[in-house]
Amino acid sequence: MVASAVLGFPRIGANREIKKAVEAYWAGKISADDLTKTASEIKKVSWESVKAAGVDYIPSGEFSFYDHVLDHSASFNVIPKRYQGTNLSALDVYFAMGRGRQADGVDVPASEMKKWFNSNYHFVVPEFDDETDFKLVANKALAEYKEAKALGIETRPVVLGPISYLILGKPSKEAKAGFEPISLLPKLLPVYKKLLSELKEAGAQWVQIDEPILVLDSAASLEKQYASAYAELSPVSPKIVLTTYFSRLDSNVEFVAKLPVAGLHIDLDSAPEQLQSVITAVKPTSLILSLGLVSGRNIWKNDFAASIKIGENAIAALTADRVIAATSSSLLHTPVTLAGEKKLTAEQKDWFSFALEKASEVATIAAVLSGSQDAKVAQALEANRVSIAKRREFESSSDDAVRKRVSAITPGMLDRKSPFAVRQKIQAEKLKLPKFPTTTIGSFPQTKEIRLARAKLGKGEITEQEYEEFIKKEIDSVVAFQEKIGLDLLVHGEPERNDMVQYFGEHFSGFVFTQNAWVQSYGSRYVRPPIIVSDVSRPHPITVKWSSYAQSVSKAPMKGMLTGPVTILNWSFPRADVTRELQSKQLALALRDEVIDLEKAGISAIQVDEPAIREGLPLRRSDWDNYLKWAVDSFKLSTAGVTDALQTHSHFCYSDFDDIFPSIQRLDADVISIEASKADMKLLKTFKQFGYSNQIGPGVYDIHSPRVPGQEEIQERLKAMLGTLPDSLLFINPDCGLKTRGWKETEASLLNLVNAAKWARQAYP
Repeated sequence: MVASAVLGFPRIGANREIKKAVEAYWAGKISADDLTKTASEIKKVSWESVKAAGVDYIPSGEFSFYDHVLDHSASFNVIPKRYQGTNLSALDVYFAMGRGRQADGVDVPASEMKKWFNSNYHFVVPEFDDETDFKLVANKALAEYKEAKALGIETRPVVLGPISYLILGKPSKEAKAGFEPISLLPKLLPVYKKLLSELKEAGAQWVQIDEPILVLDSAASLEKQYASAYAELSPVSPKIVLTTYFSRLDSNVEFVAKLPVAGLHIDLDSAPEQLQSVITAVKPTSLILSLGLVSGRNIWKNDFAASIKIGENAIAALTADRVIAATSSSLLHTPVTLAGEKKLTAEQKDWFSFALEKASEVATIAAVLSGSQDAKVAQALEANRVSIAKRREFESSSDDAVRKRVSAITPGMLDRKSPFAVRQKIQAEKLKLPKFPTTTIGSFPQTKEIRLARAKLGKGEITEQEYEEFIKKEIDSVVAFQEKIGLDLLVHGEPERNDMVQYFGEHFSGFVFTQNAWVQSYGSRYVRPPIIVSDVSRPHPITVKWSSYAQSVSKAPMKGMLTGPVTILNWSFPRADVTRELQSKQLALALRDEVIDLEKAGISAIQVDEPAIREGLPLRRSDWDNYLKWAVDSFKLSTAGVTDALQTHSHFCYSDFDDIFPSIQRLDADVISIEASKADMKLLKTFKQFGYSNQIGPGVYDIHSPRVPGQEEIQERLKAMLGTLPDSLLFINPDCGLKTRGWKETEASLLNLVNAAKWARQAYP
């Protein structure tokens, strides 16, 4: 009999209950007990919902208030020294690590965040050194297993594996030169043994241990560590299903298949081509093979016929008892349920499947593969066949004008008219910026008043004209503030935008939108990705009106703000029926029109943000070249249609850019701004290694924390930058946009930034 499994479920609540509770706790409006009570309610609903869907292996232990990697650090006593001795509760230390804290005599920055592999989820990076004192402070997996069991629900606890946990971390500032976190594996394993043995004693039959780094090339060098670690863990543990996702095992399957575990999970959504090699490797063993058939990353309804065919091939090789039908990864990356979507058409709603619906999908696939004769299963199978046929019919149509325009792209459309050295002189004469020019990344605080006005417009409570007058006043205020404190290159603040991707999707053809399809990006920051359903084009200008208005109320140069094609693609739910390259180039052409129109309207600098360009990079290096070719070409296509006098900017954040820095250089943006402060300015090593000839603004303070950086702190960062970068190329800016911050901290932080720039002009004349 084929079993079914869900690898993880959204932790946010169907109506974002966790976000609301966490932020209420931060604001002092509810207690820690109240927060815990809300969490218990959400976990209960999730477990009961997945069970009701008919899933055999229900996940537990993966719930989090902020981030599951941070949960492991807190549970294992991996607390950096700067957070120790603060007299804060364990919960407040946990949140301080995630978002920083500047209150009650405590002033600590947030820990570094990175993208979770090639997703838009961010994890908090653990910090290690030889003095790290691993202890099982709290067995979170055990607590949640017992919590579910008390409700009458048997679950399969989820734990991040010890090797992935260490590899995803970094040496602390106190670590000795040459220290490698993996060297701590012998010290960490006793903690895992205790965690797993306690689960076994509590009656857990299975445990899901996630080892996602096994899909990376670098995992090939860790064969000995995997062998020794799981030789220690397996005897004391419930049966282990070793879980991989987001890419393929490739040759790593040869040693993985020999590990003393009971099961292996592979992602057949991201890497369907790996199935046969994995079957060949595990067939001589007793391993159960968990097939990731239902996407944990996208929102398209599963094609049952295709998934069943894959399952039947696996059963033919291994027998049904050795096969599990599962989600490809945790469903963390998908919205909770379609049930709350009231504005999608019936046709559109029939295309999609969110987390709860995906749970039903894996249960149905497993039932069919097990030979179920249940009439409800047969009905679900037939309904799926009809639904998929209708979707395929819709997908077969295309916009001939858009397709022809893509096919007409030439190499000459990708390059600016002159090299940077020529452009720089022309732009300097036009913009007349001082040395060490200051700017921001684009957005300013989205206040309650802005959100309320947008909601009123949506409900028809105010007219379009009233809304536009409100937005103009917001722009007036933001521009006046920037002029008052002395910023050099201004922005309009983006008050009209709900989200940097959704806003553009709403003005392009080819997108549909949801009411409640939220997914977690980090902490309490949730996003509602638009869905690309057909060919993309720009029916009319999008940002020109607002950027032009902002320029009309200031004599200072104004920077137009756009989201780049690769980021719009990666932060949307993309089509599954055409290539990502085609979608990216369609977006690039639409944005190219916008860039050209902005210049015609008198805007002299335009920022095209690409924070997700690194995120979309395939996890296997052999796949990099193709992706980087079309990703970089898409950016260049969107920005190269302007004159030499137009200064192009781009922005990048929260990724390791050192391994793709040559591709960043090939973008040929006149100015790039890049997250640096939260990563301890380590990006400067990359600049030193590769050099950078265009202008650059490494972020001088972290905007994802409410903490206000002091002027001296910013000056110290500038000193570090100027030890590597020519002073003629340096811009001064925050790490990222200011949308999520409050006005009080924004004003204080930017004033310190401007004063630090003034200091730099005197110190480095």
